[in-house]
Amino acid sequence: MNLVVNGDAESGPGGGADPVDAVPGWRIAQGAPALIAYSLGGGYPTPDDPGPAARGSRFFSGGTSARTALVQDIELPARGATGRREVDAGRVRYAVSGWLGGYAGQEDGARLSVEFRSADGTPLALSVLGPVSAAERLGRTALVECAAEAAVPPGARRARVLLVFTRSGGGTSNDGYADAVSLTLHATGGRP
Repeated sequence: MNLVVNGDAESGPGGGADPVDAVPGWRIAQGAPALIAYSLGGGYPTPDDPGPAARGSRFFSGGTSARTALVQDIELPARGATGRREVDAGRVRYAVSGWLGGYAGQEDGARLSVEFRSADGTPLALSVLGPVSAAERLGRTALVECAAEAAVPPGARRARVLLVFTRSGGGTSNDGYADAVSLTLHATGGRP
């Protein structure tokens, strides 16, 4: 089960290139994102551009801010196969993934990170994905799948998911893009 709420930009206002004031499930920490429809065109990613096969109707972008940041704080399960006892015994792994990209030959990009924290907020582990360079996109407007997997650190009680869009050059649009953001946990069933 994906622990990220609205990791696919499907919920909330938007659909055009205009920035929005709120994104369900996320706190806007900086800037103003846009939730853009794949059908918008005008140089934005379309259903025909590289991206998730099972994409919905929209994706995240950095809007018009030079730097836009979205944050989601997630409580990890207290009980069960991926609960605290199993985490502390080293028997839970996580997988973080997202489709990250940008526009044509520009270097605007998106970075996705997950930081595991203890009950008192102490950082315990960090995974960072992206940004995807124009060269990695072969100079195309595209979203590229990025993923990482590792053990959930013992003592972890929360995960902070951070999605950062950065405009690297001129222009008014922050053409960092993201879609299908996911964080899942799974039990290893034995020793770490």
